[in-house]
Amino acid sequence: PSELVDLAYEAGISAFALTDHDTVSGVDEALEAAKRLAKDRANPVRVIPGIEVSAVYGGQEIHILGLNVDHKNAGFLETLKGYEMARDERNEKMAVLLAAQGFDISMEKMREAFPESVLTRAHFARYLKDHSWVASMAEAFDRYLGVGCPCYLPKREITPKEAIWCIRLAGGHPVLAHPPQYKLEKEELEALVRSLKAWGLEGIEAIYSTYSQGQERSMRDLAKKFHLFITGGSDFHGSNKPSIHLGTGLGTLFVPWELLNNIQ
Repeated sequence: PSELVDLAYEAGISAFALTDHDTVSGVDEALEAAKRLAKDRANPVRVIPGIEVSAVYGGQEIHILGLNVDHKNAGFLETLKGYEMARDERNEKMAVLLAAQGFDISMEKMREAFPESVLTRAHFARYLKDHSWVASMAEAFDRYLGVGCPCYLPKREITPKEAIWCIRLAGGHPVLAHPPQYKLEKEELEALVRSLKAWGLEGIEAIYSTYSQGQERSMRDLAKKFHLFITGGSDFHGSNKPSIHLGTGLGTLFVPWELLNNIQ
């Protein structure tokens, strides 16, 4: 997290939200790094405490961002602990399934390879690639880890209503992340947004690294139709998404400072 703050400063980014999946464990480090940086630099970086909660809607995984959360709220942290336990159980079972495919893998080896990380399928894919068992992370997902593949296991089904409740419990602002990725028809997406708003959704991620101009325009229109504010993000994942850069995405992403007013 502290390296992200340095990277943001070097990239000329004024603010970024740290939105790890289902955890806020890195927020304190990022905030402390930003605080230290502010003492020495004329243009400090603002860190927005956040989270990205995975939920299931109609059998499909969707992601709800929580922006400007109180990352020390006791009820919020207790809820996340339950999510973590379910994720750890899933990871243990996926490691067993991968080992049954003939790979020399275990959770102990995964933790050694990725210390202090919240392990996800992307880490399993990276492990397979790093050991030259697959040519790419994409191949790992296509052959082993993707939906319908032999080592795929669904997550515990956290509902969007529960995800939004969890975020609002911490005083955060719930935002639907990257809607075009769900590949829903227009009517289906509108039905999703209508339901989410009834449960407390406040915004839509309308500016995103991989959107086409048409997709961004559609997301802005969708937000306007349901009286939701918009946010933007690069969805930077470091070396797991090497073509995506912090703040600038594929090179042309621009998220205006003014959008911060929506999550104060």
